[in-house]
Amino acid sequence: MIVFKNQRLRSVLKILIPFVLIPAAAVSGVLLFDKQKHLIVSLTVAFLSLILFYAGFEKKTTGTRRMVLVAIMTAISVIGRFIPFFKPITAITVITAMYLGSEAGFLVGSLSALISNFYFGQGPWTAFQMLAWGLIGWIAGMIAKKLIDNKILLYLYGVLSGIAFSLIMDVWTVLWYNAGFDIDLYLASITAAIPHTILYAVSNLIFLIVLADPFGAKLKRIKIKYGV
Repeated sequence: MIVFKNQRLRSVLKILIPFVLIPAAAVSGVLLFDKQKHLIVSLTVAFLSLILFYAGFEKKTTGTRRMVLVAIMTAISVIGRFIPFFKPITAITVITAMYLGSEAGFLVGSLSALISNFYFGQGPWTAFQMLAWGLIGWIAGMIAKKLIDNKILLYLYGVLSGIAFSLIMDVWTVLWYNAGFDIDLYLASITAAIPHTILYAVSNLIFLIVLADPFGAKLKRIKIKYGV
């Protein structure tokens, strides 16, 4: 189990990985690499997500326990993706981030996309899904206390997360179709995706209403019992 002792290095990694390295890998996977190498790009994003998660470790034992919880939440998220139309990945990712931290939220979102796509289909879009769900988890962890204390804010975040996921995936659509970014195509893609965006937002809202309290209560008890 990796533990980064240098606080400055951990702080740098927490900014560099989610906001620079992973977005660069996702975009490069579409523009620079052969489409047959998309899995390499996705695995690179997964590796960076793990490094980001390890950067949050302060103690080896605590990190190991968090890893077990993250594995469980990822498994639940992956299984939930088989639900027709409504998918709980965003909700599970947000709940994980609220109680286990930004790094855990990013990892659950990222790995959920990668693992489930071995069934639903791997492609250049996988890295963008990993980035989108990862960032949704990361930001949820940053404002976790506010989300826990204010249900309305949590539900609003779920709705906005659905919109954000669609906006990020529309970037991939334009890059894939145009081999470069074009604002007109991007706006057209956003417009065409409105029904899907609404579905994302509504499903996030429903799953957060249903799952936030029971999952949150269990994670909170585990944190207290095992000192996670």
